[in-house]
Amino acid sequence: MDGVRLGFLLRPGWVALTVGVVLFATACFTLLAPWQFRRHEEKRALNDAVRSSFEVPPQPIDSMRPDTPQWRQVVLTGSYLAEAEVVARLRTVEGEPAFEVLTPLRLTGGDIVLVDRGFLRPARDRGAGGRGNQVPEYPAPPAGVVTVVGRLRHDEGNPEHRQALTDGGRRQVYTIDAATVAAATGLAELRPGYVQLNADQPGVLGAVPLPRLDAGPYLSYALQWLAFGIMALVGWVILLRRELVERAGATGLDGG
Repeated sequence: MDGVRLGFLLRPGWVALTVGVVLFATACFTLLAPWQFRRHEEKRALNDAVRSSFEVPPQPIDSMRPDTPQWRQVVLTGSYLAEAEVVARLRTVEGEPAFEVLTPLRLTGGDIVLVDRGFLRPARDRGAGGRGNQVPEYPAPPAGVVTVVGRLRHDEGNPEHRQALTDGGRRQVYTIDAATVAAATGLAELRPGYVQLNADQPGVLGAVPLPRLDAGPYLSYALQWLAFGIMALVGWVILLRRELVERAGATGLDGG
């Protein structure tokens, strides 16, 4: 086959095939597989943080540093600011639509912390074909000074800069983000981040469940993308060898 030319690789069909295989393999090795590896590491870090939160007793939130990891359990003592309550819309809890109720709590020291009191299932709206898309009635937070325990969470951010709105008489936001809530309520003292209440705490509604502590499918997905990239390259080589063999045979017949 040494005398067989490779000029056929410049034909449009082979050029398209070669470019497609190279681009696909490159995407598998440099984008898709690394992306799944990163998600695997993020999931492992999340699992470690949640597990460690059970090993450390809850600490006063004022003792937490800005770089304290998520899920650390903290204790807050203060008063709920029911008048500044907002509802996070378009949420999903345990695979079902939900709202989450966010109530600022003024600590006895003066700072204000956003507290996620938990989730609610949407109420059915008779005027919208019976679909559940309205905030149901729910208990107000207790008055007076309370002590609650929850877990530190980071702000979700608001990259689309979506502002709060009022629907059904309730102030609502699209993300759980302290800056967005502060802008909507005028609470300039609101600290970054929020606290997700544990079950059986004063003012809790449906406690938001903790993440499932499993490895997830990300590592297997990453290995699959690597395998797909290798298979694409191997398939291209097999096709090339087959083409070379066929052309070598055809050349031998012509020469005979």
